Amino acid sequence: MEPLLSAIDVTKTYHMGSVAHPALRGVSLEIQKGEFVAIIGPSGSGKSTLLHMLGGLDRPDTGDVRLEGNSISNLDENSQTLLRRRRIGFVFQKVHLLPMLRSIENVMVPMRLDGVDLNIARPKAVEALNSVGMGNKLSNRPGELSGGEAQRVAIARALVMSPAILLADEPTGALDSANSKIVIELFRALVEEHGQTLVIVTHDATVANSADRIIKMRDGLIVDDSGKASKEGT
Repeated sequence: MEPLLSAIDVTKTYHMGSVAHPALRGVSLEIQKGEFVAIIGPSGSGKSTLLHMLGGLDRPDTGDVRLEGNSISNLDENSQTLLRRRRIGFVFQKVHLLPMLRSIENVMVPMRLDGVDLNIARPKAVEALNSVGMGNKLSNRPGELSGGEAQRVAIARALVMSPAILLADEPTGALDSANSKIVIELFRALVEEHGQTLVIVTHDATVANSADRIIKMRDGLIVDDSGKASKEGT
């Protein structure tokens, strides 16, 4: 079966003046449709850089990233923007909700940017918010939400375009344990009940252990892709 998403010998080096900082040193992996994968590792291991490559937020120096059988590494900027909007959902530690917009309006943003008619966008946004347990907060602005609630609105926004894959970078990093548990359970339900493909970068062993597959990174390389994370964490 062809993987939904794959990285093929991806490298990335950042430069600060004359000093080179290799972030990825030749990373290859495959993600199958419906998988829940956690990528873990210490700071500087390359896990967030890898996620950015997988999502088309940055381009590899060498190698390739393929989504649904198509290379995304060499797309022009407009094509990459459309791909990210339509086929990839992103969730970050900082929710990046627009403070002046209500929850339903924040969730409608990607659809409106894509030219979806308001009469179609609004009910889809309501459905997405209901799916993350935020149907009772449609009219609340971000400043009126708790951190966990705001993150669930951000997840609804990431899901509203029915992406092929959801990529999350430290999605519970700014949340307390109770709200982290809610987000983890929501991700688990998205995978089990809706077949959502999900890749999470995390430092949190509890988050990692909720995944079906654990990829451990160190020094820009995958050092273990054998299954469950240990309880001792990253």
